[in-house]
Amino acid sequence: MPAVQYWAEMDESRRSDSGHGHWSYPLLGEENGCVRDCMSGISYYTDTCFTPVATHPFQEGFLVLSGTGDARVGGETFPLIPMRSFLVPAGVEHTLRSASAAQPLVLFWFHAQG
Repeated sequence: MPAVQYWAEMDESRRSDSGHGHWSYPLLGEENGCVRDCMSGISYYTDTCFTPVATHPFQEGFLVLSGTGDARVGGETFPLIPMRSFLVPAGVEHTLRSASAAQPLVLFWFHAQG
C-alpha cells in the first residue's frame, strides 16, 4: 500500500472548470488522507453575475484570499472582502460572484461531513 502524502501544492493540482467564470484547483482529498468528504482547494470567480445556486450534503467553509464580491447563503447576501471567512451549512443554497471581471475573487475552501 503506498504511503499517504499529507500535503499538496497548487502547482501540482489540475484546474477544474465549473463554467460561469468559475474554476478551482483541488488540493487536499482522499489521496492525502482526508475522510468523510473532506477536501480543500482554491477557487477563482470572474463573473459579476451570481453563479448557479449550489447545495451540498456537507458543510463548506471559505476564506477570501483576494478580490471582492458577494455571497448569498440561504436568504442572506453579504460582501466578500479579503480575509473574510464564512461557512455554508450542509443543505443550504449558496452562490457567489466577483465584483470585477478584471480582478478575480479568489477563495480558499474546505468541506467535510459533520
